[in-house]
Amino acid sequence: MEKQSTKDRTKKGTGSYSNITVKKETAIRFRSYSKKFSKSHSEVLDGMISYFKENNLDPFGEGTKIILDSIKKLERQMMKKFDRIIAILKNMEKTSIRPTYEMVLILYEAYVKDGRKPRREPVKIQEERMDFLEPRNTVPKTEHDRILKEFKDYKGRCNEMLQNVEKVEPMMGKPYLKINMGIGDFESLKYQLK
Repeated sequence: MEKQSTKDRTKKGTGSYSNITVKKETAIRFRSYSKKFSKSHSEVLDGMISYFKENNLDPFGEGTKIILDSIKKLERQMMKKFDRIIAILKNMEKTSIRPTYEMVLILYEAYVKDGRKPRREPVKIQEERMDFLEPRNTVPKTEHDRILKEFKDYKGRCNEMLQNVEKVEPMMGKPYLKINMGIGDFESLKYQLK
């Protein structure tokens, strides 16, 4: 009867087990190590073997050499990048920071040699302004020029339209004005006035 129950277990997919003989100290170390992962001993051992295979590691010396070599390679790459950053910072200091500092120093020395003491101006309390509601008459020059150009263009288009207006006096009804304009021009005008 016992053989049948073990056969039933293997048929259900729980798997069969095999014994491996290891030293007692190694078994104790392995058990304490596999407890960290909350997995069975088989799962931990299978994971370790997969890790060594996937990373081409040899647990007896070559694996650590591969890891150390890759770390050293990354370290060399990082040092090259740090050297580039240092070169950029030195160039900035040479071309922009140092000249600016020297110009300010020259201006300060000229001010000190002048001998004048800065006079203190009394602090003025700003009065409450009520003119913020009034329209302001100042416009930047570029904005003013742009507005003038747009106005001239608009005025020119209006004159063109006025040239095409004619008075129509029908037999019956009131006289009216008719603009001679193509449909494309009319659509263009509508689009521009939006």
